[in-house]
Amino acid sequence: MSKTLDRFRSSTWGWLRGTLAGWGTLLLCLVGVGFVIILLKWIANLGTTYEVTEDRLVLHRGIFSKSIDEIELYRIKDIRIDFSLINQWAGIGTITLLSSDETTAGKPFAIRDVEKAQARREELRDLVNAARRARGVREFDMVQEANLT
Repeated sequence: MSKTLDRFRSSTWGWLRGTLAGWGTLLLCLVGVGFVIILLKWIANLGTTYEVTEDRLVLHRGIFSKSIDEIELYRIKDIRIDFSLINQWAGIGTITLLSSDETTAGKPFAIRDVEKAQARREELRDLVNAARRARGVREFDMVQEANLT
């Protein structure tokens, strides 16, 4: 298997300080309910790890019952990053991938609450381009024209 270049999880701490839902949860800690929400969010984040290699994005999911899935980097068509003003302040973002890989089934694949999201997006972009060059893959956009007869 390829050498691991990056390994990360969604950040519970980043979610707490970087989203309105996180701030609301912190307020709910005053009445005790927020601690349960934080625990559930932490367990959910603990259950998914993203690993970036030279040619794949590997998703490790689960705590008791585990699954490993891969997205071949050369199949990634677009990488987008979204972050609100609060996200920017907290240093987190959402990386959204659009790929032709069966893992995503043609739908956008979002990795939420990622620390250093801009740097990770740029790293992924460079790795996607390198994987395409290594495989000799080129991207063509096909536009289907409507039949006007």
